Amino acid sequence: MTMTTTSTVPMLENHPAPIGIDRVQLGAVIDTIIMCSEACTMCADACLSEEMVGQLKTCITLNLDCADICTATARVLSRQTGFDIAVARSQLEACATACMSCAAECAMHADMHEHCRVCAEACNRCERACRELLAALR
Repeated sequence: MTMTTTSTVPMLENHPAPIGIDRVQLGAVIDTIIMCSEACTMCADACLSEEMVGQLKTCITLNLDCADICTATARVLSRQTGFDIAVARSQLEACATACMSCAAECAMHADMHEHCRVCAEACNRCERACRELLAALR
């Protein structure tokens, strides 16, 4: 499987406003967050199709919460005009926390549901990326 190139970094590199962070790192984090949002949405949908859906309620809820928080975080980070570092930091913290919770829940189901294993990995990657960007924003 090959990864497709996104337009995130080229858009950031061509943004006319000065950006106080490495544009390539920021672009990579935004892409990681978007991929996590997609994985969480797809995992929630797959959980809804499982026979034991009743036992996956917490997983589904955390998937959907994480997806929404990731989407909001990617959107906040994508807007560089009038960038507010305090808002970005708060959003990154929320995203890292949501990813940590979702990854832990999905990991509990990973032996029975491959989609949960894949989602847990995506959430772990996203949490790490958010924390690395938080460190760079200090």
